[in-house]
Amino acid sequence: MTGTDDADPISYEAARTELAEIVKQLESGGQSLEESLALWERGERLADLCQQWLDGAAARLDEAIAAHDADDAGPRE
Repeated sequence: MTGTDDADPISYEAARTELAEIVKQLESGGQSLEESLALWERGERLADLCQQWLDGAAARLDEAIAAHDADDAGPRE
């Protein structure tokens, strides 16, 4: 399993896939309380990581749109 710390980065897709699997495991039940808590904590870290990826992508899109808008606002001949 890939970690979520800076030394071992995980892609958005891998984090999302692992998070979906954790949700399925938690919904199906059958784990001990300790196992359920560990899965929950891992899911929280993965959800945070996914949000960081999405926030970064949104920032990149905002920058690209702003650059495009600035180019369009330039002098016209």
